[in-house]
Amino acid sequence: MNGIETHWAEVDEQGRLVLPTEAVRNFGLKPGSRIRIDANGNHLRLHRPITQLNKVYIEPTDLCNLDCIMCIRNGWAEALGRMRPETFEHILDGLSKLDQKPVVFFGGLGEPLFHPRTIDWVQQVKALGCQVELITNGTTLTPKRTHALIDAGLDTLWVSLDGASPQSYADVRLGAELPTVLENLAYFKVARGGGHFLRPELGIAFVAMQRNIGDLPEIIQIGRRYGATQFSISNVAPYTPEMQNERLYAHTISNPAFLDSIWVPHLSLPKMDMEGEAAQVFLQTLRGSCNVSFAGSNFGGANDMCNFVASGSMSIRWDGGVAPCWPLMHTHTSYLHGKERHNRQHIIGNVNECSLEDLWNNPDYVAYRDRLQNFVFAPCTFCGGCDLSEANEEDCMGNTFPTCGGCLWAQGVIQCP
Repeated sequence: MNGIETHWAEVDEQGRLVLPTEAVRNFGLKPGSRIRIDANGNHLRLHRPITQLNKVYIEPTDLCNLDCIMCIRNGWAEALGRMRPETFEHILDGLSKLDQKPVVFFGGLGEPLFHPRTIDWVQQVKALGCQVELITNGTTLTPKRTHALIDAGLDTLWVSLDGASPQSYADVRLGAELPTVLENLAYFKVARGGGHFLRPELGIAFVAMQRNIGDLPEIIQIGRRYGATQFSISNVAPYTPEMQNERLYAHTISNPAFLDSIWVPHLSLPKMDMEGEAAQVFLQTLRGSCNVSFAGSNFGGANDMCNFVASGSMSIRWDGGVAPCWPLMHTHTSYLHGKERHNRQHIIGNVNECSLEDLWNNPDYVAYRDRLQNFVFAPCTFCGGCDLSEANEEDCMGNTFPTCGGCLWAQGVIQCP
């Protein structure tokens, strides 16, 4: 569900906070659940308990029909392959045994529609009562596949668009043509039919870089033209030395305000028309060494919260290996503060050998999620000053593999739909 959902809680005679039944059910708040609470001014923020499996990412394949300049495959030497039907059957069996059905997202580090069984699997997961999403580059979204996805009951289709003109699009997604993708989106819009609550919903995913950030306003217009109701914008993760020059966050992660320290002044701004001089002043203010909030929403400071853990997710790669997140599914190289960083994969177990529920409740995995929720890791993201930041093996605070202090996802710099 998107947006804010309001619930009313009560305080009983013993001073205990009593939550409504719907919220208890939706957030897996079982007796004894441990919940993180953040207090900020007039607000209390309750985080999802780490015991609730709320989202499952499934990578049908790490193969792709394109060769994009920002792809993680430019920074690894991993095996390529497709998920076997037997592996998916283990996943499906695990999902069927869960009392609270999670969101299932077909996507990973390849093109999901490059696997011949993906749409069939969408239908099978949907039949269990799960909400199902899928991301695609849109190049193979033929009319036949469009109808198959609609008939399968897909809830949300995410399409990656990283350029608003044929030239800028082809400059990023080598081997693809924007007119083909837009033609596929036009057919998708017609095939969904009319109405107020269309399914599948359409989302647009955009990876922002120096070379394409000027296209973002037009990307949003294109998305709205074809009925998009969601937009997910992410920074680029540099997997090659050349991609470091495409970053739009070099100053962001070195700004003192990023530390959210007691020594950094806090600046609260109201809503205002972001036009002309006001827009320039606002941007200049954001570049200053202040932790800025805009109409109550914080614009700065360290997130110190793994979004994959916060959303209650696990990631399953094509061979059945289970990782806590996308970045840890495959061993790869990236670049942080101009230095090469070796990121070793972290596989909890395999669905071919262990049930989904047992993997999720593995004591070591639960303890790891607890560490991530408290984020007791070194500040490698905005420091990067020592050799320990060049790998996820250990950090200066005594943490051992896998260390997440250098993770740009945890700091809200990079995000996935």
